[in-house]
Amino acid sequence: MSLTKVGGVISASLNGLNYPVTTVEYLVVAGGGGGGYSQGGGGGAGGLLTAAGYSITLGSSITVTVGAGGAGGTAGIGTNGSNSVFGSITSTGGGGGATNNGNGATGGSGGGGAANGGTGAAGTSGQGFAGGNGTPSGPGGGGGGGGAGSVGIATNLGYWGDGGGGVVSSITGSPKQYAGGGGGGATGLSGQTGFGSFGPAGGGNGGMYYSSVVPTSGTGNTGGGGGSGSFGIAGGAGGSGIVVLRYPAYLAQATSTTGSPTYYQALGYNVYVFNASGTITF
Repeated sequence: MSLTKVGGVISASLNGLNYPVTTVEYLVVAGGGGGGYSQGGGGGAGGLLTAAGYSITLGSSITVTVGAGGAGGTAGIGTNGSNSVFGSITSTGGGGGATNNGNGATGGSGGGGAANGGTGAAGTSGQGFAGGNGTPSGPGGGGGGGGAGSVGIATNLGYWGDGGGGVVSSITGSPKQYAGGGGGGATGLSGQTGFGSFGPAGGGNGGMYYSSVVPTSGTGNTGGGGGSGSFGIAGGAGGSGIVVLRYPAYLAQATSTTGSPTYYQALGYNVYVFNASGTITF
């Protein structure tokens, strides 16, 4: 193997030749759903698909779409996130969190149900899990949005449900969690503190009224769901999605890209990270 530096980028080759790309590994995460309004459910995480062996046609431009996160509910249910696409692979946007006794929306991962009897919605098979249910009655709390790794958590009395867990991927060269569900919102009890999110997987925190905890949005380029607002408060927006591609570093680099993806080499792979929509041609 030899290494050459062209335009500031190190390129690896075998016997001085860059062999053509035949397949790539991908991670495609859709935008997360927005959290619901007023003791609503957390937004569902964007659908997540990842696999190796995607076949490449040399010279053909492949479309990459990075889905936007859905808006948080300002007087109703949160908006679903937008789909992310790589060629023939489509991840479904996360479902919006419910509001006012209502049910969450279906999506890549399902939105959580609102307080006082709301039901969490289903996720898309192979992409994400269902949202949690809201409290049946009593001091209100919304269910957590579903995540790509686990279901959203149902609520108990004045508490809120945690969003479902995300999925860890090392496709970028280091482990990172993606597509966690947003936390449900709650009326809460005086003195309660804490958040309705699930670790570092990008899901937003749910709000809590009596403890003045405000909801937060899902983290950008993770597909995390937005946290729900507490009593009378709007929900947080879902986080935008991401598309990541990689293949062995001894193979040729892409001949052209649009959308300004980040390119680098890590752990023996060429890596392309799309934080915005574009195209790639090999």
